[in-house]
Amino acid sequence: MADLGVLNIDSMRSKCSNEEWQARVDLAACYRLVEIYGMADMIANHISVRVPGEHDSFLINPYGMMYEEITASSLIKVDLQGKILSAPDFGPLNYGINQAGYVIHSAIHEARPEVACVIHTHSWASMAVSALECGLLPITQTAMRFLKIGYHDYVGVVLKDEEKASLVEDLGTGEALILRNHGALTVGKSVGEAFNWMHRLELACRSQLAAMACNTPLTKVDAATLEQTWNNYQPGTRRPYGLMEWPALLRKLDRMDPSYRA
Repeated sequence: MADLGVLNIDSMRSKCSNEEWQARVDLAACYRLVEIYGMADMIANHISVRVPGEHDSFLINPYGMMYEEITASSLIKVDLQGKILSAPDFGPLNYGINQAGYVIHSAIHEARPEVACVIHTHSWASMAVSALECGLLPITQTAMRFLKIGYHDYVGVVLKDEEKASLVEDLGTGEALILRNHGALTVGKSVGEAFNWMHRLELACRSQLAAMACNTPLTKVDAATLEQTWNNYQPGTRRPYGLMEWPALLRKLDRMDPSYRA
């Protein structure tokens, strides 16, 4: 008898390469972690990872599953034109992909070949900061990492290919983007790196809102120190993000619920 509350999906392990399967496991883990750290929005939002060795295809979540139930086999493989290349049998649910997810993620994967993973969230903190005219303020060491973060103006739900160009332009060569009146987006050369950027961006947003809620003047840091601190966080001055904590995060998930690996 099937477990109550569990969507039973046949394994995709035999239908993909070892490299793709590992990417599926890491991506499924990322979905679970975004949920655990309070950045999920039920079935909304999306995280994608480029399929190793396949420039024109990436994996993304089925539109209809909660982040907490995403598994390696439940992910859908899609090309840059939105064509579904492979998907598990969802039975009568017949899940597909979210249109906004396709537009955002295909735009970045096509324009930034070095990017492996793209994370987009609607957390309460990132949405709140995205609505502030001042944007993200460099008032904490964590926030200083995002001193030169990009901003993308809101023009409606991201459903049209016409928005791809401006989205890519606003992200530029950076790793993080505030989507005005919307949420946040981060990218990385690995799933672990992209998650690290998003986790830190979320902390920066939450701490700013907490400080602003105190209704007292904020302590400012001089421009030279801000620039120096920002530079300390850049790829050329430190090891890649995610290398150290990603294995530990996977162990955390394995202790909690290893079903993401299925």
